[in-house]
Amino acid sequence: MKKIFFIISLLLAITSIKVCAQDNTLYDTTAKPQLISKQFGFTEGASVDKKGNVFFTDQPNNKIWEYSTAGKLSVFLDSAGRSNGMYFDKKGHLVTCADEHDQLWSISPSKKIKVLLKDFNGHLMNGPNDIWIDAKGGIYMTDPYYQRPWWTRTKSDLDGQKVYYLPKGARQPVIVDADLKTPNGIVGTLDGKNLYVADIGANKTYKYDINKNGTLSNRKLVVEQGSDGMTLDEKGNIYLTGKGVTIYTPEGKKIGHIAINEPWTANLCFGGENKDVLFITASTAIYIMKMNVRGVE
Repeated sequence: MKKIFFIISLLLAITSIKVCAQDNTLYDTTAKPQLISKQFGFTEGASVDKKGNVFFTDQPNNKIWEYSTAGKLSVFLDSAGRSNGMYFDKKGHLVTCADEHDQLWSISPSKKIKVLLKDFNGHLMNGPNDIWIDAKGGIYMTDPYYQRPWWTRTKSDLDGQKVYYLPKGARQPVIVDADLKTPNGIVGTLDGKNLYVADIGANKTYKYDINKNGTLSNRKLVVEQGSDGMTLDEKGNIYLTGKGVTIYTPEGKKIGHIAINEPWTANLCFGGENKDVLFITASTAIYIMKMNVRGVE
């Protein structure tokens, strides 16, 4: 019996070594993130287009910037509605959480702006924060309340901080989870079957099943950590932000941490021509980190 236990223990130890070895292949653990620029008020909303160019927001300065695959920085849009979280749709339009008036915008490549959502049943949204767009063009949105200096109101018009789904072409969203403290980061899986939502107020990240009509079910706690923004890689690993970047398996096992020398890491996405460069927005700066995996966006 002791021999059997010894063999089992040995096998578990070997498996553990293999898992650790696999974990270290995500990126070069001896490398440090590369600072690209530190000229912003507060960076957010990292999103990548089909070519691998990354767009991000400088919300206090009301701009959307582009970081091209060639490494060039340029302003994409000034007077950007105080945009926060962003995501590209299949037509190449940049959908943004336009926080100035708590709306959702769609910005065409020619910079034509269309308001997709301006209220919820006649009431101002709390402040759309982050979004993910499914294959049908429907938009999942977190709507926490963070008091902004450019608002005249001082309290929410709604009865909670919730997650919404705006079907393609619809003018009003539907509530898909009303039982969260402060929903923030959000991302869906490549196959469109699951959605991750971070409740940053409760310091938890949940996984949902996505139903055919866009509603959510079967909520499960995946990680005892909240997140501002989040992304996934091709292996399904979850990248959470806050104090640097923390990486978890789809099952919630911590497998990596990328330290960022800034007070706060807000958002991230995979960019570059091969979608293997992790682009990180962190306080007044932006960083990149070469990865050995690709992103799913």
